Amino acid sequence: MAFRRQTLAGIAACIGVALAATGCGDSEPEAKDDVWVVPNPTFEPGSSMEKLHEKGRITIGVKVDQPGVGLKEPGADVPEGFDIEMAKIIAGKLGIEPEKIKWVEAIPENREKYLENGTVDLILATYSITPERRKIVGMAGPYYETGQQLLVRNDDSSIKGPSDVDGKRVCSVAGTTSIQRVEDKYGAEPVPDKTYTACVDQLLDGDVDAVTTDGALLLGYAAEKPDDLKVVGDPFSTERYGVGYRKGDTEMCEFLNKTLNRSYRDSTWVDALSKTLWTTTGAVPYPDLDPCPGAENS
Repeated sequence: MAFRRQTLAGIAACIGVALAATGCGDSEPEAKDDVWVVPNPTFEPGSSMEKLHEKGRITIGVKVDQPGVGLKEPGADVPEGFDIEMAKIIAGKLGIEPEKIKWVEAIPENREKYLENGTVDLILATYSITPERRKIVGMAGPYYETGQQLLVRNDDSSIKGPSDVDGKRVCSVAGTTSIQRVEDKYGAEPVPDKTYTACVDQLLDGDVDAVTTDGALLLGYAAEKPDDLKVVGDPFSTERYGVGYRKGDTEMCEFLNKTLNRSYRDSTWVDALSKTLWTTTGAVPYPDLDPCPGAENS
């Protein structure tokens, strides 16, 4: 899987050139809530994008319990995190302001169902692209790459990587590829739970030996409790986050990929990363976008 890595300094040196060389939409964009909103975008008549723009609002499924990616603090009106910022960028290209986004919690058990039955218009919820999921829903991107790792207690030296979880109790969210992988490939005793936060609570209480999911998420939890938790071992998978949409909507896929590609060039993707996940991920990955089914990638 090809992708490019750049440092913050390298990206900053390119931003001026990128902004001078590219536009930001069909019309002059306006800054709303630190997000560029295109006031009068044009879309193919009858397309999903035109319908959403005319409606003036969009429903997006996200995580609400994952630090740095999608987290809704007690008492907060909206969640925060990298996925949230990317969702705002996409909505802005539809001419939809951030306050017109309806945020719906999307957990692994309901993501495909929510897209199929129209509960949400899109999903940005650490949604790893897999062939199995693409049989059910559309997935544009990826817009981020990470890898599966392990979170353990600081006082535990018995687990240094996936080869050490044989027979160990490892928690992850039910229905994810992460929990299936550690069971099938590494012999762990799976302990499924509803959320990653619930898994972390079990780890802190000593009820499980490790928590596993994408490294970006685990680093966020470790950063919250550095005296208690640590991430161990190198990534042992490649997880590619995609934007979920209704299967068969090729025009939506092309719009999403075009929007993601532009966000790489005009610094909005970097801005989203730098104020959410940057402190825990280090180098910045630019994933290559997958072609849309039935059409060439825009």
